[in-house]
Amino acid sequence: MNKIMITLLIFLFSIPGYAQESFMTLGERSSLNLDGNWNYIIDPYENGYYDYRWQPSPNGFFKNEKPKNKWDHIEYNFDTSDTLTVPGDWNSQRKELFFYEGTIWYKKSFDFKKKNDTRVFLRFGAANYLAIVYLNGEELGEHEGGFTPFSFEITNLVREKDNFIVVKVDNKRCAECVPTLNTDWWNYGGLTRNVSIIETPATFISDYVVQLKKGSTGEISGWIQLNGFKLHQEVSIALRDADIRRRYKTDSSGFVKYSFPASVKLWSPENPVLYEVTISSETDTIGGVIGFRTIETKGTQILLNGKPVFLRGISIHEEAPFRSGRANSIQDARTLLGWAKELGCNFVRLAHYPHNENMVKEADSLGLMIWSEIPVYWTIRWENDQTFKNASRQLSEMIARDRNRASIICWSVSNETPLSPPRLEFLKGLVRKAREMDPTRLLTAAMERHYIDATTQMIDDPLGEFVDVLGCNEYIGWYDGLPQKTDAIRWKTVFNKPLIISEFGGSALFGYHADSLTAWSEEFQESLYTHQLAMLRKIPFLSGMSPWILMDFRSPRRQLPGIQDFRNRKGLLSERGEKKKAFYVLQKYYKELQQEK
Repeated sequence: MNKIMITLLIFLFSIPGYAQESFMTLGERSSLNLDGNWNYIIDPYENGYYDYRWQPSPNGFFKNEKPKNKWDHIEYNFDTSDTLTVPGDWNSQRKELFFYEGTIWYKKSFDFKKKNDTRVFLRFGAANYLAIVYLNGEELGEHEGGFTPFSFEITNLVREKDNFIVVKVDNKRCAECVPTLNTDWWNYGGLTRNVSIIETPATFISDYVVQLKKGSTGEISGWIQLNGFKLHQEVSIALRDADIRRRYKTDSSGFVKYSFPASVKLWSPENPVLYEVTISSETDTIGGVIGFRTIETKGTQILLNGKPVFLRGISIHEEAPFRSGRANSIQDARTLLGWAKELGCNFVRLAHYPHNENMVKEADSLGLMIWSEIPVYWTIRWENDQTFKNASRQLSEMIARDRNRASIICWSVSNETPLSPPRLEFLKGLVRKAREMDPTRLLTAAMERHYIDATTQMIDDPLGEFVDVLGCNEYIGWYDGLPQKTDAIRWKTVFNKPLIISEFGGSALFGYHADSLTAWSEEFQESLYTHQLAMLRKIPFLSGMSPWILMDFRSPRRQLPGIQDFRNRKGLLSERGEKKKAFYVLQKYYKELQQEK
């Protein structure tokens, strides 16, 4: 077990389905916000970590040392170094860091007066990609993966005055990483999400699940886990607006499963009702807002609250509108999801990694269903055991953070991964992990498809046997022929399951106008969408779509000067929020679908 898990799991509990991993729900508590300006040092040779023999140095930058006398020569100084804003990526904050991949050291000083008989945790919303965290010169642990939260207990290390946090963040890509070396989005490095100090009681509620029981609209079930020294307690669950309160006793490990009948209004895009839920124990209280809905499949249909639903979607990258860089604020979320609502969406695919918590919270409130996925993308090292453990941990952290969110209906385990027996075993392992942690949601992946003749696309990827919903990316009319090619295409599958066309589209530079056969023009993209939608309408087992993509986003793969300029131009909007002609084509189609209901 690595240091992050030792630090994070203060105690190991025998929870069904959680024999090796458990996670703490810390993000919903009051906290000391550490966002703002952090001093930073660029360290491309990692001299702040290794000595000249390439061995970890006991006197690295994490010591935050100062000269002890006039002849002492310390070759760094955080306090006289420049600052970066946290949360934020370094690439968009400094011109000289635009393409930088490597190590940057962050440092933040703070005071903290701890209350009596409490515990204290340092929480990071995310850091891309590998973070090693130190407090007052002592290593707390490390975390790998750029899009999920992690925490360390600092109860016995934090002091009332003059604390300093130092974080080594390294965003270098590697073949064994998740994602791997090659992606089609910008590798934004840094402390990209919120950082906070959280104080809890000595024994606190570390995690809980509150959901409708699978297959039921009238029974709520879940579990509660305590963490600390007084584990055998009475706990309660209250739904304020439903006038419900239930009490239970935890066992000697601090765990209790529960189930009780409840009459609640069901969450849906048309009526995204949320309930104020409070979980209490003898020593702690935690709460949040939760919606209740069911999601399941029947043959080729997706059923929301027992009724067929067509997912009118769009894919979204975590790219900030207007200013660019990694999106993180509540305003970013409201802008991006507001555009999706304006488009007529009831569904968004958050590609290709778990997005920040503001996106999921806003989707809950706005009534947008979500496909959430981990960055198992393209050419992962399928036979590398450590790569699988990394992917599994990122999947677990994503589910643990968001499993009480009504908006999330699908967990996705991969995107566009090439067929092979090792790949199938790898992804089957992730599917098993997801089902263990959350049996209430649908599992999917953007899978492979192929031609069986000149006009027939077949979906028979063997992964389809193990997921609930077939996902498929296709670019007929862009990478595959001209838009008119779609007119003759027919789709088949060997599975009796619903299909989401998880990507289709083509690039256009906003404001570039030409005829409908001129690449990069708005007219070409408009034509492509017109032909694509006519083709998709004919697929009998289609239950949704999430075209690629809402807004133009940065990608180092997209280099064409004057057109791409390091941006993927497949957005329906420019990075400045300007609507391309294809936006209105899809908007009109979604409006027609709503009228046909």
